[in-house]
Amino acid sequence: MDYPFSTRRFQLADGHSISYLDQGTGPVIVMVHGNPTWSYYYRNLVRRLQSHFRLIVPDHLGCGFSDKPQDYPYTLANHIDNLDQLLAHLGIEGHALVIHDWGGAIGMGYAVRHPRRIKGIMVLNTAAFISDRIPLRIRICRWPFIGAFLVRGLNVFAWGATKMAVKNKMDSDIARDYLAPYDNWANRVAVHRFVRDIPLTSSHISWDVLAEIDHKISCFSQTPMMIAWGGGDFCFNDHFFKQWRRRFPRADYHYLENAGHYILEDGAELVEQLAADFFSKIFSSAK
Repeated sequence: MDYPFSTRRFQLADGHSISYLDQGTGPVIVMVHGNPTWSYYYRNLVRRLQSHFRLIVPDHLGCGFSDKPQDYPYTLANHIDNLDQLLAHLGIEGHALVIHDWGGAIGMGYAVRHPRRIKGIMVLNTAAFISDRIPLRIRICRWPFIGAFLVRGLNVFAWGATKMAVKNKMDSDIARDYLAPYDNWANRVAVHRFVRDIPLTSSHISWDVLAEIDHKISCFSQTPMMIAWGGGDFCFNDHFFKQWRRRFPRADYHYLENAGHYILEDGAELVEQLAADFFSKIFSSAK
């Protein structure tokens, strides 16, 4: 596996443990992944930045090398709480954020709780606001019985992402590594619960949490922000890109037409350089 890092463990208040990376030294950057990825998604970015920054990269509960409890309430609020607990345990205060996919709602959910801690935000094909847009192929994975069979039984969601989330064919070894933590029904529990936790109506358990994030993220209008966007994303498409542009017109935007949802795969070299330049600039100006 192309994951040359030593993972660490942190026990949450409920007794479950999450895995995380703590690499490098210097100003802190927290990287928050989405579904169905894990900290592996950020592996190349970690390698690129670790000589100048301290990088904290957790696996959400149910993901990667973290515990995968079967009866856990995998909700947005709980994922935010878990991230908050980890960073409090590590004594992390002022830091930057990198967010992708569901990591957008989780990372920004943490950020609006602690806005003064956030020194900069790097946004990668994600959302942190209310929307009823969801591709049919994802909506089907939410259906009763059929969704569980597809996502947990056949691994359609995680496996399909290795095909549909990139514009350039993914190397088979990389695809294998993405799927490694999700190798059976039990280990895919969070992959399915993440899909079901997408709040599309006001009656959904995570609606109010996301609505509050949506309401509060404007507090970062003056915070340094860079948005690198894969223009070939079938899920977080140009509608979401335009939402970020409308809400944060001062942000630095980079639109990669030939990159898909996994922009750190399709646009690796360029995005890694953009990240290095962005974080060097914001932390240099903060001194």
